[in-house]
Amino acid sequence: MREPGITALEARPDRREAVPQILGDHRDFLIVTGLAGAAQDIAGSTSEAPNTFMLGGAMGGATMMGAGLALARPDRRVLVVTGDGDLLMSLGSLATIGALAISNLAILCIDNERYGETGNQQTHTGMGVKLHLVAAACGINQAFEVSSRANFEKAAKALRAPGLAFVLLKVTDGPSIRYRRNWNAVERKIIFQSHLSDAPGQR
Repeated sequence: MREPGITALEARPDRREAVPQILGDHRDFLIVTGLAGAAQDIAGSTSEAPNTFMLGGAMGGATMMGAGLALARPDRRVLVVTGDGDLLMSLGSLATIGALAISNLAILCIDNERYGETGNQQTHTGMGVKLHLVAAACGINQAFEVSSRANFEKAAKALRAPGLAFVLLKVTDGPSIRYRRNWNAVERKIIFQSHLSDAPGQR
């Protein structure tokens, strides 16, 4: 039971704790992220490892970029890490991903109910929209919400297990992990491409 005066949002995990714990060993994945906080969380958790590609200025693009990567590399587990605002921009991507049943793809949506990129305005998830239910309705059978530390392990296992998965991580509206990203997009692209070329299974 929550203490009196503690709102549901305040009772949720801090993303700076939750994301690294759920992510675990980042080398298990090829990782594509959305904008802002999600990119910072992964960049900070991995020190911008070669198997990560963080988007910037391309709102809504992470899920379909991850889907394309998963189709191109069926030998690797692909993880998309994005925010609720970013995913709301491209809800149709969940329908495509579900219809294609991309079995080596997992999506971790960090939901703070805020548009962190544009001024912290409330998103639709703060007005009752349940993105994990949208994902399930699109055919992603392994889709569920995590709003407490008790389910971190369940989330970590779902991201790694065979099959298509969607984890909605409900967090406070506090800051993301702070990390000084490399904003040289060409350099980061080359690093990621080189990793794909060196990774086992490249044809």
